[in-house]
Amino acid sequence: MSDVLQLTRDLIARPSVTPDDAGCQQLVAERLGRAGFACERLRFGAVDNLWATHGGGDGPVLVLLGHTDVVPPGPRDAWASDPFAPEVRDGVLFGRGAADMKGSVAAFVVALERFVAVHPDHAGTVALLLTSDEEGDAVDGVRRVAELFRERGQRIDWCITGEPSSTSTLGDLLRVGRRGTLSATLTVKGIQGHVAYPEKARNPIHQSLAALAELAWKHWDQGYESFPPTSLQISNIHAGTGANNVIPGELQVLFNLRYNPNWTAAQLEAECEALLGEYGLDFSVQWQRGGEPFHTPEGPLRAAAREVLAGFAGAPPEESTGGGTSDARFIAPLGAQCVEIGPVNASIHKVDEHIAVADLEALPDLYHALLERLLG
Repeated sequence: MSDVLQLTRDLIARPSVTPDDAGCQQLVAERLGRAGFACERLRFGAVDNLWATHGGGDGPVLVLLGHTDVVPPGPRDAWASDPFAPEVRDGVLFGRGAADMKGSVAAFVVALERFVAVHPDHAGTVALLLTSDEEGDAVDGVRRVAELFRERGQRIDWCITGEPSSTSTLGDLLRVGRRGTLSATLTVKGIQGHVAYPEKARNPIHQSLAALAELAWKHWDQGYESFPPTSLQISNIHAGTGANNVIPGELQVLFNLRYNPNWTAAQLEAECEALLGEYGLDFSVQWQRGGEPFHTPEGPLRAAAREVLAGFAGAPPEESTGGGTSDARFIAPLGAQCVEIGPVNASIHKVDEHIAVADLEALPDLYHALLERLLG
């Protein structure tokens, strides 16, 4: 059994449902400690974070970024095998976290061990940052570590996140940025009353329909370089008592914006509130900023990633800013250039999550090649 397959199995066997690390980072720290890494445990609240570094000096700082937590497996009887008892069937490794992202974490470790063994005096600093709070609230994980790094003056030049980014073949997609995410809870006040006497009430649903329609159909922008146009999606609407003869006294609407670098969260908040205000609504909005967009321009990191992935996939990768969010959104504001490179994402968060063993065994070579190109 290959080293990376064994380590991935050992990690999957630890049921690290967010935010519980379940000992995964201790396993990684012990291995990297033996390889000469300085390992710092950063625990905030119920969240474990690991910062492991090798090297130093004035050279570039390259960080491999990952998470050891996983989403809940759901009904165990829906799985073909125990989600926390890793099993290989027909060349495929099954288990919760196989693709998202314990396979990448294991590959990071193996690649780092190989790299420092060959280059004990390599240029700059190579580091691994892990959290157990990526799948959860993402408050005490990389977000909090980034705040600490800012206070310390810790520089990061390049960051490679191991999120499952490939679409059908390992290395066929290079993620060079992510959209920002901004969530809102809109509350519109009305006056409750009987449906037969609307003149004695104020229906917040009726009052809000035109404003919500304008928000939903608003053309925000044309996109930005490789980013799609900004979009707003209404995800939930709730009002009323459940009775069909009562005008509700309050309406609550949940919506989310995924936005490109044409905007900041503050600008979007102001734009939405100004639009709502034009309709004379008695409203309030609670905003939750999930992270600003980031984009990595042409440079050493993007060029190295493109070249390495082309060698593995047999063709230049698609360069994309699609998908949801990742913890790179907290590292990019530190001034780092960030890319995301990982396995095929077809089964993430699903029953019978899996990764092809051949892809898993190729991942350390892929990450090692990147380390060689950038710091070797």
